[in-house]
Amino acid sequence: MQNYRRRDFIKKAAISTAGIGLLAGNNLSVFGRFSASDTIRVAVLGTNSRGAALARGFANSPGIDVAYICDVDDEALANGVAAVRNAGQSEEPGSVRDFRTILDDRSVDAVVIAMPDHWHAPAAILAMQAGKHVYLEKPGSHNPYEGELVSEAAGKYGRVVQMGNQRRSWAVVMGALRDLKSGIIGTPHFSRTWYGANRAPIGFGKEVPVPEGLDYDLWQGPAPRRPYRDNLIHYNWHWFWHWGTGELLNNGTHFIDLARLGLEVDYPVKVSSHGGRYAYQDDWETPDTQVTVYDFAENKTISWEGRSCNRRPIEGLGAALSFHSEQGTMVISNNDYVVYDNDNNEIKKVTSESESIIDLTGPGLGMDADHILDFADAIRTGKIPRSDFHDANKSVLLCHLGNIAHRTGRSINCDPSNGKILGDNEAMRLWRRYYEPGWEPEV
Repeated sequence: MQNYRRRDFIKKAAISTAGIGLLAGNNLSVFGRFSASDTIRVAVLGTNSRGAALARGFANSPGIDVAYICDVDDEALANGVAAVRNAGQSEEPGSVRDFRTILDDRSVDAVVIAMPDHWHAPAAILAMQAGKHVYLEKPGSHNPYEGELVSEAAGKYGRVVQMGNQRRSWAVVMGALRDLKSGIIGTPHFSRTWYGANRAPIGFGKEVPVPEGLDYDLWQGPAPRRPYRDNLIHYNWHWFWHWGTGELLNNGTHFIDLARLGLEVDYPVKVSSHGGRYAYQDDWETPDTQVTVYDFAENKTISWEGRSCNRRPIEGLGAALSFHSEQGTMVISNNDYVVYDNDNNEIKKVTSESESIIDLTGPGLGMDADHILDFADAIRTGKIPRSDFHDANKSVLLCHLGNIAHRTGRSINCDPSNGKILGDNEAMRLWRRYYEPGWEPEV
């Protein structure tokens, strides 16, 4: 939404939300000028699943309080509030359906965004325009154009934007990449990434009345309006292009990000993607089987293998990545890695004592904590966070390019200096989306 529209909305909403402390102004800190003793107050947006885990993680973190839980669904709101309460925070957070009503509350220093993909960039931009720092769950955008907007907004408004690909804060994983850079297997030229799951069919949805307690119009937000169907919310939106981005950005972002860092590459010269919706006949639109390949000018290649309906492991691991060279192989799992020479002899193995059980809500408190604290430290000190959006978005763009190649049914050529698609107007039409009139994000 444009800035003036947001301000008009706030004025109208303030009348009906006076009880939640709008414009409280009781934080002694000034944006970007924190001392170590200042408490960072955050609002968590979207708490049905991952957001509730993040609410618990932020409430558990020293020097951070959760001021608001925001969600368009009453059950998710209660879920988020309970997560903060169970974390032991003494102050009960406010419950707000429409996050825009709290953007002018100066006591809120940052927002944590775990809404559906189509909301990531518009919400982040509105938050930055209101002076908030942003912890933005991956992928951070619904399409490449939105990634450009978020990056532009972060620079224009001088806000910290940390993407929630928390593996950048896992000590063992980062140690693996340091080993790789030091030449433990020479110069890697190929990285293989994969993810497997046993996702059930979603059937054929029926148009039904919107459930009580859900503001479906606000859930759609910037996306052009479509009727409510009974197989969409709360998770299956991932598999519809209108709202989601498929398995490649749902889970591939994590592993392709590490592959890109390990190979020390940015933008590809060529992208191809193969697969489809093979497992079931239903409404699912994005591929459940997808093999995507990225070729780089540095004579390096990344591959992604996504199997949403078959979790048979590779290298004994359901989700991981490996690096390969003429001297050996490195395999990185959740927070462990093993190095082999070219005769398949194990030459190094490092494991973590941290909890590494990952489910739909994320990797658990112990493995979120360092990433959350890094975000807080960046707000207080002005340092660049470990997963600064400007850099992390390069990995997200790779995933978007894979989906564009899949949807066009052919390989696409890219400018290695910026990732833009070359000589293919049809593919470039997927660079951005259409928006509900009046909801177009603007920086």
